[in-house]
Amino acid sequence: MIAAPDSTAMRVALWRALHVEVDAPPQVFTDEIGLRLVDPEAGWRDRPDMHPEWTSGFRASIIARARFVEDLVEQQASRGVRQYIILGAGLPVACAYSRLIGLDLRSGSAVA
Repeated sequence: MIAAPDSTAMRVALWRALHVEVDAPPQVFTDEIGLRLVDPEAGWRDRPDMHPEWTSGFRASIIARARFVEDLVEQQASRGVRQYIILGAGLPVACAYSRLIGLDLRSGSAVA
């Protein structure tokens, strides 16, 4: 039996989607995959925890943290780090939007 994702993980995925939809450009990144994974019911944007203004600070912290980690991994890959482990409880979408897809962490070179 597959358990449903944690409600916090789903909320974070929806906040990432809101970042794309309501925050002023340029977006820090575009992540619409989490929205498709969560597949929320119609009207999800009307929930109190999705209010564009009230949640803007929460969204900003989530987006900044994700960008920081991705930039850190990219920086360390250029310094020769060959492996990393992501510890977290969110939805596993990092591989889908990461700029590191196609980066060979052993050489720091792009791979086809």
